[in-house]
Amino acid sequence: MGAPPGSQVAPLPDNLPFRLVSKTIGAGAYASYAQPFRQQFPQLTTPLSIRKAVPRHTSHPVIAVKFINKEHAFRAGRLRPKQLHIELSLHRLVCPHDNIIRYLSHGEDAAWVWLCLELADGGDLFDKIEADEGVGEDVAHFYFSQLCAAIAWCHGRGVAHRDIKPENMLLDGEGNLKLADFGLATQYLDLKSGKRKSCGMVCGSPPYIAPEILAVGTANCKRKSGEEKVGYDPEVTDIWSCAIVLFVLLVGNTPWDSPVLGESYEYHDYVKSKGKPQDELWTRVPNAALSLVRGMLRVEAEERFTMADVRKHPWFTRRNAHLNDKGKAANPVGLATQMLEALHIDFSKEIPASQSQRSKQSQGADDAMDIDPPPPAQHQQEAESWTRLASTQPDTPVTEMTFDWEAPPRLGATASQPLTAHTILTPSQMIVDDDLLLTQLSEDPSMSQFSATPSVPLTLTQQARQFKDIVPGHSLARFMSALTFPQLLPLVLSALHRLNIPVTTPPPAAMEGRLPAVEIKFKTLDARQQLLQGSVIVEPSGQMTQTGVEALQVRFVKAKGDPVGWRRLFKQVAVLCKDGLMRPAKSS
Repeated sequence: MGAPPGSQVAPLPDNLPFRLVSKTIGAGAYASYAQPFRQQFPQLTTPLSIRKAVPRHTSHPVIAVKFINKEHAFRAGRLRPKQLHIELSLHRLVCPHDNIIRYLSHGEDAAWVWLCLELADGGDLFDKIEADEGVGEDVAHFYFSQLCAAIAWCHGRGVAHRDIKPENMLLDGEGNLKLADFGLATQYLDLKSGKRKSCGMVCGSPPYIAPEILAVGTANCKRKSGEEKVGYDPEVTDIWSCAIVLFVLLVGNTPWDSPVLGESYEYHDYVKSKGKPQDELWTRVPNAALSLVRGMLRVEAEERFTMADVRKHPWFTRRNAHLNDKGKAANPVGLATQMLEALHIDFSKEIPASQSQRSKQSQGADDAMDIDPPPPAQHQQEAESWTRLASTQPDTPVTEMTFDWEAPPRLGATASQPLTAHTILTPSQMIVDDDLLLTQLSEDPSMSQFSATPSVPLTLTQQARQFKDIVPGHSLARFMSALTFPQLLPLVLSALHRLNIPVTTPPPAAMEGRLPAVEIKFKTLDARQQLLQGSVIVEPSGQMTQTGVEALQVRFVKAKGDPVGWRRLFKQVAVLCKDGLMRPAKSS
């Protein structure tokens, strides 16, 4: 056991009441604080890893164990010991519920706190949602209904989550939503006395945070000596965050970078237009859902929909074939098939400009933002704008993560189009269709995203019994290549450079193919100016081409960041590497 190689934190304890049976399946920062207040409220980070475990003397059930390093949490993260115990007690308080990751137990030693949780073996919900497109209305309604069920349950116990965002939404093996991570939760209501409290902590992720949280932070920073702090109602801030999640489910993007008038053109337009902005994203929200989204996103907290209002809205109460009478997935295999077939990468189109660039270009026009929005045609920038993903290093402390990740099952491979990357490959290095690889990949559902018409193999749907039999729990952000290391690495590095993502060139031994695997670490900002941290790992796939060469697998491993932003980055790199990417021969 112990810490992974290169780790600077204490080794994990040896006397755990369970057996660890996996490498790290997840890692990241302990808490994320709003960007406009980084100086007053520094972002908290701590080495945090999640491992699979089983009881000492049996192989079931498999659980997830979340390890939090105390030293970093209390010193570098400026986290008080009391806050860790608050997370544990509040998570335990809201369990059990079908849509909340179940708390099982916890323990600690001198160096670590560990939290034993239900394993969400369906993986990350938003890893299965197409960036900039979203999911169908019925799938969005299904997951929004389950999210509201979880939040209503928490509120019924006087607990506000305060960090509702895609990163904290997982799936079980049947495809049902599981709300996770109560690290920023608070108890705002005493059920016995009925006494409520307001909150002053500025916390959450800027695209999902309610405007009054930032307003309270500003007011408290400016208050004079002797003046009392002001606060916000965390119950209604959760409602706001739920609405942003619904918007992302329907559209595949958040409506703005943050709810700050002077920093976000899109938010300013939304407020000025009284909830009817000209941004084209809003035209993709179904008409029946618009009044619900607007009601939950009322800027004045006192006027915002309550959870009771949400659950009475006609769009919420609509019939949905995905929901059974218990609020669970009625047909997990059908749900998985619909979601997987909605994932696709269009290799024939240029990657469009992100909303982030539109915000940035608009911000300088007028400090007061009292300007008319540009016509829709000006919203679409030329192809070069998508390369400006971000190259700026964040100014907040970021944990140096180790990448001792549990790899997904080995991919197969498929036939590929002839390569056209003439600047990297010579004609003799071009890849032709490979019948052996095509056969190996014929039953791999994750490869459908590279097809012109994504579909799940019929034989797989006939054999599937659970959601996870169709949609794997591991990330779908990966692709296969029949190129060698010396051919593929320059292609991947070139794609990252074109996206303005600073990376360190691998050592000569890696570029020459003399290392068993290559890891390219990076930190950047996504289209919403939020941290994306992780690595691209290039490694042998275990599948052989008909020429006897082992195909390579390229995996995108997220340490921190919005899953939608991560999916968008993966798609951008895949398009830029399309000449070395293995995909069905008939894909566009």
